[in-house]
Amino acid sequence: MKKIILIAVLATGLCATAQKRVRGDVELTPYIGYHSSTYSSDNSTSTNTLNTVQIGVLGDFYFNNRWSIRTGLQSQTMGVEVFGFDEKLNYIQIPVNANWHFGSSRAWNLNFGLTGGVLTSAKADGEDFSEKVEGTQIGLSFGIGYKIFLNKRTGLLIDYQAFSGMTDISKDPRFDVRNVAGSLNLGCVVRL
Repeated sequence: MKKIILIAVLATGLCATAQKRVRGDVELTPYIGYHSSTYSSDNSTSTNTLNTVQIGVLGDFYFNNRWSIRTGLQSQTMGVEVFGFDEKLNYIQIPVNANWHFGSSRAWNLNFGLTGGVLTSAKADGEDFSEKVEGTQIGLSFGIGYKIFLNKRTGLLIDYQAFSGMTDISKDPRFDVRNVAGSLNLGCVVRL
């Protein structure tokens, strides 16, 4: 019985260290997520969150077994539900985040950085209003995630990501409006 326990402990340790990444490793993570957004504004208008689905692909470029740079492309819909209709701002977002991997098998990660976005469309209750919205935005992005290793090359990523806009998206000088969003995502991690 002692031999079985010793073998199990050694196998677990070997599996955990086999998942660590080294300088030059690259992981791609296509994902889908539940996305919730609203506005941060100096206006007192009552707004509710807008709940949508987001998709994207992220890449982690490793410096060592603890740090990587995460970037990628994300298709996100931001906006609000206000007065019974939706304002939907569709963006292509590009995050550039430092990603710290921690835990004994580096399954956990904390990431933080900046995300820039380009507006692809803006609709309020089906009507275009893109002329009233800035074409780009920049914001702080941060999140936490957990990776479930399936084997040396693949895994599942469950994470939460948040976005807090730093730039005013309204072209109307009377208002200061910024996007605020969060998402719960599920992705498939592939080590190249």
